[in-house]
Amino acid sequence: MEKFGTDPGSLSAELYVPENFPKNGPLVVVLHGSTQSAESYDTGSGWSALAEECGLALLFPGQRLTNNLIGSFNWFETGDSQRGGGEPLSIRHMIAQVVDDHAIDRSRVFITGLSSGGAMTSVMLATYPDVFAGGAIIAGLPYRSADNMLEAIIRMNGYGSPSDSQLDSFVRGASKFSGPWPTISVWHGDSDTTVDNSNASAIVRQWQKIHKVEGPPTRVETVDGFPREVWCDPDGRVVIEHYIIKDMGHGTPISAAGDEGLGEEGKYMLEVGISSTRHIADFWGLTRTCSVKRAERKTAA
Repeated sequence: MEKFGTDPGSLSAELYVPENFPKNGPLVVVLHGSTQSAESYDTGSGWSALAEECGLALLFPGQRLTNNLIGSFNWFETGDSQRGGGEPLSIRHMIAQVVDDHAIDRSRVFITGLSSGGAMTSVMLATYPDVFAGGAIIAGLPYRSADNMLEAIIRMNGYGSPSDSQLDSFVRGASKFSGPWPTISVWHGDSDTTVDNSNASAIVRQWQKIHKVEGPPTRVETVDGFPREVWCDPDGRVVIEHYIIKDMGHGTPISAAGDEGLGEEGKYMLEVGISSTRHIADFWGLTRTCSVKRAERKTAA
Protein backbone atom coordinates (compact mmCIF):
# COMPACT_ATOMS: atom_id res chain seq x y z
CA MET A 1 0.00 0.00 0.00
CA GLU A 2 1.78 3.11 -1.21
CA LYS A 3 -0.52 6.10 -0.83
CA PHE A 4 -2.52 7.01 2.26
CA GLY A 5 -2.65 10.75 2.82
CA THR A 6 0.13 12.96 4.11
CA ASP A 7 1.70 10.33 6.44
CA PRO A 8 3.07 12.77 9.06
CA GLY A 9 4.30 9.85 11.18
CA SER A 10 6.32 8.39 8.28
CA LEU A 11 4.96 4.86 8.71
CA SER A 12 4.75 1.97 6.26
CA ALA A 13 1.56 0.06 5.48
CA GLU A 14 0.77 -3.48 4.37
CA LEU A 15 -2.71 -4.59 3.34
CA TYR A 16 -4.26 -8.04 3.10
CA VAL A 17 -7.69 -8.53 1.54
CA PRO A 18 -8.61 -12.20 0.96
CA GLU A 19 -10.44 -13.30 -2.19
CA ASN A 20 -13.57 -14.09 -0.16
CA PHE A 21 -13.80 -10.58 1.33
CA PRO A 22 -17.42 -9.44 1.04
CA LYS A 23 -18.63 -5.99 0.11
CA ASN A 24 -19.17 -3.98 3.31
CA GLY A 25 -16.94 -6.38 5.18
CA PRO A 26 -14.95 -5.52 8.34
CA LEU A 27 -11.42 -4.18 8.71
CA VAL A 28 -8.93 -5.11 11.45
CA VAL A 29 -5.89 -2.88 12.00
CA VAL A 30 -2.95 -4.85 13.48
CA LEU A 31 0.02 -3.12 15.17
CA HIS A 32 3.25 -5.08 15.72
CA GLY A 33 5.48 -4.83 18.79
CA SER A 34 9.07 -3.67 19.22
CA THR A 35 11.72 -5.51 17.13
CA GLN A 36 8.89 -7.02 15.06
CA SER A 37 7.66 -6.33 11.53
CA ALA A 38 4.12 -6.41 10.22
CA GLU A 39 4.97 -9.70 8.49
CA SER A 40 6.51 -11.40 11.54
CA TYR A 41 3.60 -10.37 13.76
CA ASP A 42 1.11 -11.68 11.23
CA THR A 43 2.95 -15.02 10.98
CA GLY A 44 3.00 -15.41 14.74
CA SER A 45 -0.53 -14.24 15.50
CA GLY A 46 -2.28 -15.91 12.57
CA TRP A 47 -4.41 -12.92 11.61
CA SER A 48 -4.18 -13.50 7.85
CA ALA A 49 -5.16 -17.18 8.26
CA LEU A 50 -8.23 -16.06 10.22
CA ALA A 51 -8.91 -13.40 7.60
CA GLU A 52 -9.06 -16.08 4.90
CA GLU A 53 -11.29 -18.22 7.08
CA CYS A 54 -13.74 -15.43 7.94
CA GLY A 55 -13.45 -12.87 5.12
CA LEU A 56 -11.71 -10.01 6.95
CA ALA A 57 -9.61 -7.18 5.52
CA LEU A 58 -6.37 -6.53 7.42
CA LEU A 59 -4.24 -3.39 7.63
CA PHE A 60 -0.74 -3.63 9.09
CA PRO A 61 0.83 -0.22 9.85
CA GLY A 62 4.59 -0.56 10.26
CA GLN A 63 7.17 1.45 12.16
CA ARG A 64 10.42 2.50 10.47
CA LEU A 65 13.78 2.21 12.22
CA THR A 66 14.46 5.84 11.28
CA ASN A 67 11.61 6.77 13.68
CA ASN A 68 12.55 4.38 16.48
CA LEU A 69 15.73 2.30 16.74
CA ILE A 70 13.94 -0.84 17.97
CA GLY A 71 10.91 -0.42 15.73
CA SER A 72 8.53 0.64 18.50
CA PHE A 73 5.55 2.87 17.87
CA ASN A 74 6.19 6.17 19.68
CA TRP A 75 3.09 6.01 21.89
CA PHE A 76 4.72 8.09 24.63
CA GLU A 77 5.81 11.05 22.45
CA THR A 78 3.52 14.09 22.62
CA GLY A 79 3.63 14.52 18.83
CA ASP A 80 2.65 10.87 18.31
CA SER A 81 -0.12 10.55 20.89
CA GLN A 82 -2.64 13.20 19.88
CA ARG A 83 -5.43 13.44 17.35
CA GLY A 84 -4.53 15.25 14.16
CA GLY A 85 -0.79 14.62 13.93
CA GLY A 86 2.13 12.20 13.93
CA GLU A 87 1.74 8.44 13.90
CA PRO A 88 -1.98 8.46 14.89
CA LEU A 89 -2.86 10.62 11.88
CA SER A 90 -0.81 8.38 9.58
CA ILE A 91 -2.78 5.36 10.79
CA ARG A 92 -6.04 7.29 10.46
CA HIS A 93 -5.16 8.19 6.86
CA MET A 94 -4.34 4.56 6.07
CA ILE A 95 -7.71 3.45 7.42
CA ALA A 96 -9.57 6.09 5.41
CA GLN A 97 -7.81 4.97 2.23
CA VAL A 98 -8.59 1.28 2.80
CA VAL A 99 -12.22 2.01 3.69
CA ASP A 100 -12.64 3.94 0.44
CA ASP A 101 -10.72 1.51 -1.77
CA HIS A 102 -12.33 -1.70 -0.54
CA ALA A 103 -15.90 -0.76 0.45
CA ILE A 104 -15.30 -1.41 4.16
CA ASP A 105 -18.22 -1.19 6.58
CA ARG A 106 -17.30 1.96 8.53
CA SER A 107 -19.15 0.65 11.57
CA ARG A 108 -16.89 -2.43 11.70
CA VAL A 109 -13.34 -1.10 11.95
CA PHE A 110 -11.28 -2.62 14.77
CA ILE A 111 -7.70 -2.29 16.05
CA THR A 112 -5.31 -4.48 18.03
CA GLY A 113 -1.63 -4.49 18.92
CA LEU A 114 1.13 -5.96 21.09
CA SER A 115 3.44 -4.08 23.48
CA SER A 116 4.28 -0.72 21.85
CA GLY A 117 1.61 -1.65 19.30
CA GLY A 118 -0.74 -2.27 22.21
CA ALA A 119 0.11 1.11 23.71
CA MET A 120 -0.47 2.70 20.29
CA THR A 121 -3.80 0.87 20.15
CA SER A 122 -4.66 2.71 23.38
CA VAL A 123 -3.65 5.96 21.65
CA MET A 124 -5.82 5.27 18.60
CA LEU A 125 -8.87 4.26 20.66
CA ALA A 126 -8.60 7.45 22.72
CA THR A 127 -7.79 9.89 19.92
CA TYR A 128 -10.06 8.41 17.22
CA PRO A 129 -12.88 6.66 19.13
CA ASP A 130 -15.24 7.70 16.33
CA VAL A 131 -13.35 5.39 13.93
CA PHE A 132 -13.34 2.12 15.90
CA ALA A 133 -16.04 -0.27 17.02
CA GLY A 134 -13.57 -2.07 19.28
CA GLY A 135 -9.94 -2.45 20.26
CA ALA A 136 -7.73 -5.14 21.82
CA ILE A 137 -4.61 -4.23 23.79
CA ILE A 138 -2.06 -7.01 24.38
CA ALA A 139 0.76 -6.39 26.90
CA GLY A 140 0.22 -2.66 26.43
CA LEU A 141 -0.26 0.47 28.52
CA PRO A 142 -3.03 3.00 29.13
CA TYR A 143 -3.38 6.12 27.02
CA ARG A 144 -1.20 9.04 28.20
CA SER A 145 0.35 6.99 31.00
CA ALA A 146 3.72 8.42 29.88
CA ASP A 147 4.77 11.59 28.07
CA ASN A 148 8.46 10.82 27.46
CA MET A 149 10.90 7.90 27.24
CA LEU A 150 11.90 7.96 30.92
CA GLU A 151 8.27 7.94 32.06
CA ALA A 152 7.54 5.15 29.58
CA ILE A 153 10.23 2.93 31.14
CA ILE A 154 8.95 3.67 34.66
CA ARG A 155 5.35 2.88 33.68
CA MET A 156 6.42 -0.30 31.90
CA ASN A 157 7.96 -1.41 35.20
CA GLY A 158 4.64 -0.80 36.95
CA TYR A 159 5.40 2.40 38.84
CA GLY A 160 3.69 5.79 39.04
CA SER A 161 0.55 5.16 37.01
CA PRO A 162 -1.76 8.17 36.76
CA SER A 163 -4.81 8.18 39.04
CA ASP A 164 -8.07 6.67 37.84
CA SER A 165 -9.60 10.15 37.44
CA GLN A 166 -6.59 11.23 35.36
CA LEU A 167 -6.81 8.12 33.18
CA ASP A 168 -10.49 8.85 32.55
CA SER A 169 -9.91 12.53 31.77
CA PHE A 170 -7.08 11.71 29.35
CA VAL A 171 -9.47 9.75 27.11
CA ARG A 172 -12.27 12.30 27.42
CA GLY A 173 -9.86 15.10 26.54
CA ALA A 174 -8.32 13.33 23.53
CA SER A 175 -11.25 14.09 21.19
CA LYS A 176 -14.67 15.73 21.18
CA PHE A 177 -16.40 12.37 20.89
CA SER A 178 -19.24 11.55 23.29
CA GLY A 179 -19.98 7.92 22.34
CA PRO A 180 -20.92 5.21 21.76
CA TRP A 181 -17.38 4.21 22.74
CA PRO A 182 -15.35 1.30 21.34
CA THR A 183 -15.43 -1.99 23.25
CA ILE A 184 -12.15 -2.89 24.96
CA SER A 185 -10.33 -6.25 25.17
CA VAL A 186 -7.25 -6.45 27.41
CA TRP A 187 -4.71 -9.31 27.47
CA HIS A 188 -1.56 -9.65 29.59
CA GLY A 189 0.72 -12.33 31.03
CA ASP A 190 1.04 -12.47 34.81
CA SER A 191 4.80 -13.17 34.47
CA ASP A 192 5.51 -10.27 32.07
CA THR A 193 8.79 -8.62 33.12
CA THR A 194 8.86 -6.19 30.18
CA VAL A 195 5.50 -4.48 30.73
CA ASP A 196 4.17 -5.05 34.23
CA ASN A 197 0.64 -6.45 34.23
CA SER A 198 -0.57 -3.67 36.54
CA ASN A 199 -0.88 -1.77 33.25
CA ALA A 200 -3.62 -4.16 32.14
CA SER A 201 -5.85 -3.35 35.11
CA ALA A 202 -5.06 0.36 34.59
CA ILE A 203 -6.34 0.06 31.00
CA VAL A 204 -9.53 -1.54 32.28
CA ARG A 205 -9.98 1.28 34.82
CA GLN A 206 -9.29 3.88 32.14
CA TRP A 207 -12.37 2.71 30.23
CA GLN A 208 -14.71 1.65 33.04
CA LYS A 209 -16.12 5.08 33.86
CA ILE A 210 -16.40 5.96 30.19
CA HIS A 211 -18.47 2.81 29.62
CA LYS A 212 -20.35 3.37 32.91
CA VAL A 213 -19.34 -0.05 34.25
CA GLU A 214 -17.35 0.87 37.35
CA GLY A 215 -16.73 -1.67 40.08
CA PRO A 216 -16.11 -5.41 40.00
CA PRO A 217 -16.72 -7.43 36.83
CA THR A 218 -20.24 -8.44 35.88
CA ARG A 219 -19.04 -12.04 35.77
CA VAL A 220 -15.89 -14.16 35.67
CA GLU A 221 -15.78 -17.23 33.45
CA THR A 222 -13.16 -19.70 32.25
CA VAL A 223 -12.11 -19.73 28.59
CA ASP A 224 -9.64 -22.38 27.41
CA GLY A 225 -8.51 -22.79 31.01
CA PHE A 226 -7.94 -19.09 31.70
CA PRO A 227 -10.10 -16.60 33.65
CA ARG A 228 -11.98 -14.00 31.63
CA GLU A 229 -13.46 -11.02 33.46
CA VAL A 230 -16.24 -9.14 31.68
CA TRP A 231 -18.08 -5.91 32.33
CA CYS A 232 -21.55 -5.54 30.78
CA ASP A 233 -23.50 -2.37 30.08
CA PRO A 234 -27.14 -2.04 31.28
CA ASP A 235 -28.30 -3.80 28.09
CA GLY A 236 -26.16 -6.84 28.91
CA ARG A 237 -23.60 -6.18 26.16
CA VAL A 238 -19.99 -6.94 27.09
CA VAL A 239 -18.07 -3.66 26.71
CA ILE A 240 -14.80 -4.62 28.47
CA GLU A 241 -13.08 -8.00 28.77
CA HIS A 242 -9.86 -8.76 30.65
CA TYR A 243 -7.60 -11.81 30.40
CA ILE A 244 -4.57 -12.37 32.65
CA ILE A 245 -2.69 -15.43 31.34
CA LYS A 246 -1.04 -17.41 34.14
CA ASP A 247 2.70 -18.10 33.83
CA MET A 248 2.94 -16.16 30.53
CA GLY A 249 5.69 -13.62 29.89
CA HIS A 250 5.74 -10.71 27.45
CA GLY A 251 3.98 -11.47 24.20
CA THR A 252 0.84 -12.45 22.34
CA PRO A 253 -0.90 -15.62 23.53
CA ILE A 254 -1.38 -18.12 20.73
CA SER A 255 -2.70 -21.64 20.23
CA ALA A 256 -1.22 -23.04 17.04
CA ALA A 257 -2.27 -26.70 17.24
CA GLY A 258 -5.45 -28.43 16.12
CA ASP A 259 -8.35 -27.53 13.87
CA GLU A 260 -8.81 -24.16 15.57
CA GLY A 261 -5.07 -23.44 15.66
CA LEU A 262 -3.69 -20.13 14.48
CA GLY A 263 -0.22 -18.64 14.22
CA GLU A 264 3.28 -19.85 14.88
CA GLU A 265 5.35 -19.81 18.06
CA GLY A 266 8.28 -17.38 18.05
CA LYS A 267 9.81 -14.37 19.77
CA TYR A 268 6.99 -12.66 21.72
CA MET A 269 4.51 -15.09 20.15
CA LEU A 270 3.83 -17.42 23.04
CA GLU A 271 2.23 -20.87 22.80
CA VAL A 272 0.01 -21.07 25.87
CA GLY A 273 -3.06 -22.92 24.57
CA ILE A 274 -5.34 -19.94 23.96
CA SER A 275 -5.53 -17.95 20.72
CA SER A 276 -5.95 -14.28 21.54
CA THR A 277 -6.44 -13.67 17.80
CA ARG A 278 -9.44 -15.99 17.55
CA HIS A 279 -11.01 -14.87 20.82
CA ILE A 280 -10.57 -11.18 20.03
CA ALA A 281 -12.21 -11.66 16.63
CA ASP A 282 -15.00 -13.58 18.34
CA PHE A 283 -15.44 -10.77 20.90
CA TRP A 284 -15.91 -8.39 17.97
CA GLY A 285 -18.47 -10.66 16.32
CA LEU A 286 -16.22 -11.40 13.34
CA THR A 287 -16.18 -15.20 13.55
CA ARG A 288 -19.89 -16.03 13.51
CA THR A 289 -20.26 -16.86 9.82
CA CYS A 290 -16.97 -18.77 9.56
CA SER A 291 -17.79 -20.77 12.72
CA VAL A 292 -20.98 -21.94 11.04
CA LYS A 293 -19.10 -22.83 7.84
CA ARG A 294 -16.43 -24.70 9.83
CA ALA A 295 -19.11 -26.70 11.65
CA GLU A 296 -20.75 -27.52 8.32
CA ARG A 297 -17.43 -28.77 6.93
CA LYS A 298 -16.88 -30.98 9.98
CA THR A 299 -20.42 -32.41 9.64
CA ALA A 300 -19.87 -33.10 5.94
CA ALA A 301 -16.58 -34.84 6.67
